[in-house]
Amino acid sequence: MTKVYKKTSGNGSLCLYLGRRDFVDHVEHVDPVDGVLKIDPSALNGRKVWIQLACAFRYGREDLDVIGVSFRKDIWIKRIQMYPFEGTKPPNTPIQDALLKKAGDQGHPFTFDIPVHFPCSVSLQPAPEDAGKPCGVDYEVKAYIANEEDETDEKVDKKDTCRLIIRKIQYAPNQLAAGPKTDLNKQFITADKPIHVEASMERELYYHGDPIPIKVKVNNETSKVVKKIKISIHQITDVLLYSVDKYDKCVLNEEFADQINGNSTFEKEYRVTPLLANNKEKRGLSLDGKLKDEDTNLASSTILLPNMDKQIQGLVVSYKIKVTLMMGGGLLGSLTLSDITAELPLILMSPKPAGEVSVLLYLK
Repeated sequence: MTKVYKKTSGNGSLCLYLGRRDFVDHVEHVDPVDGVLKIDPSALNGRKVWIQLACAFRYGREDLDVIGVSFRKDIWIKRIQMYPFEGTKPPNTPIQDALLKKAGDQGHPFTFDIPVHFPCSVSLQPAPEDAGKPCGVDYEVKAYIANEEDETDEKVDKKDTCRLIIRKIQYAPNQLAAGPKTDLNKQFITADKPIHVEASMERELYYHGDPIPIKVKVNNETSKVVKKIKISIHQITDVLLYSVDKYDKCVLNEEFADQINGNSTFEKEYRVTPLLANNKEKRGLSLDGKLKDEDTNLASSTILLPNMDKQIQGLVVSYKIKVTLMMGGGLLGSLTLSDITAELPLILMSPKPAGEVSVLLYLK
């Protein structure tokens, strides 16, 4: 273990230790959240100590809460009483053994198991002028001193708490499915024969930041002219928890000056790369959950087990590629012709680091 994440309460009585802040969702199981809480009982004054892991969906800024309306919905909360301890302790993990050496005799290990059907960490990109925590799904480990387990009726002082945001993430599988292909025939009223378009990719899944090769074949049996070809990539975010909304954000839009004359064929491979760096100003774009002072990327595609309840996901992210033939050369110019668009599904994810166990690929 090369790094320790540590947070101390304002009164110095609690100190939270984690050996990592990224916990991997392997689709069929999730890494346990294992850490250590150091407790100094001398300042408790008869109160108890709890630690909790909460998964919540934030859909509004906290500073807008002026009429007692909460903009944060808890999806799941699990609490463990740490002092005096109640229950049975599971065997320590190697990470906990290492953390206990730093925490000393006052260290108490804790472990949380996240259910497999819960969402991964996702945040919505705020506008440049927005302040406070971004909207989205996040996970937080919090230790606190209180008289009762549930803080609803008891105001817990900030100095009696310490907290760390963690991330639940998924990595791309080792075995990748064959790429998609779409065929489209467009028949114009003023032409006897159609334009045939074929768009395809070698595989459906690509890593964030890598070029995506798209093969385009066109058989133009008409007298119409294709002026140029446009390729766009769209991120679709389904918001399922507090309402049913769908956000379609174009994260890449490139035009290529390839003209296809009438009664001719055309074949070319285009390479495009959707990047967060080119979409920094787009409010509401879904991003992989961001930890403080760490860069992130466009949100990874959501991978779900078959028959999984999507409602609890909060946000479900998917992508599609649009290949558009931009037409020209009609009797009244381009007004008489409609562009031709073929669509391909796309999965964007991060590669699995060395040593990580692969996930199985289940598509929604």
